[in-house]
Amino acid sequence: MFIGARDADNVASTVKQFRADGFDVHGTSCDVRDGEGVRAFVAAAVDQFGPIDILVNNAGRGGGGQTADIADELWFDVINTNLNSVFLMTREVLSNGGLREKSWGRIINIASTAGKQGVVLGAPYSASKHGVVGFTKALGKELGQTGITVNAVCPGYVETPMAEGIRQRYAAVFNTTEDDILEQFQAKIPLGRYSTPEEVSGMVGYLVSETAGSITAQAINVCGGLGNY
Repeated sequence: MFIGARDADNVASTVKQFRADGFDVHGTSCDVRDGEGVRAFVAAAVDQFGPIDILVNNAGRGGGGQTADIADELWFDVINTNLNSVFLMTREVLSNGGLREKSWGRIINIASTAGKQGVVLGAPYSASKHGVVGFTKALGKELGQTGITVNAVCPGYVETPMAEGIRQRYAAVFNTTEDDILEQFQAKIPLGRYSTPEEVSGMVGYLVSETAGSITAQAINVCGGLGNY
């Protein structure tokens, strides 16, 4: 496995954790918003492990607010991080990562339930994730005869540092507490709780398996019933 993130220290720390658990993992820093950085990252992965057969596009960020007040910089950074990066990385893996020459492969894009419905005060994020879902469905059909499947995983509320930041922003906008926002969010989820990172990664693990070989061009929710579409 070859992993990347913008912060080299975070990459090194995560590689160390995986290796401690017995996995053969390498990685390097990469800004997925930058085409040159993406090319260097894919080349490093191929040098380390040979042609790529599984790609998971997992980079992302939040962002929103009153649309009339959203700065250009915020809008474009959310789109570049969440959507354009998926295109850049996927194109590079297909064209120079060796995936297109294979008769088996998996591309998994981490989208969101926000990619299937609008999110209040989250126009940049929702727009970017709708784009990821659309890209996934189009590419899945395009590659249908190649043996390469393309799917999106759509988490709902997942307890992560980004989720904590979202609660903080909503609490500030609506002049309430983070605990109150958490209760409101949980009330919308039929299971009554956030999903876990392990549940999301479990879906990714299934989609890269042989058993999931006939699943492609799909956007699959992992959301506790928050979205049933």
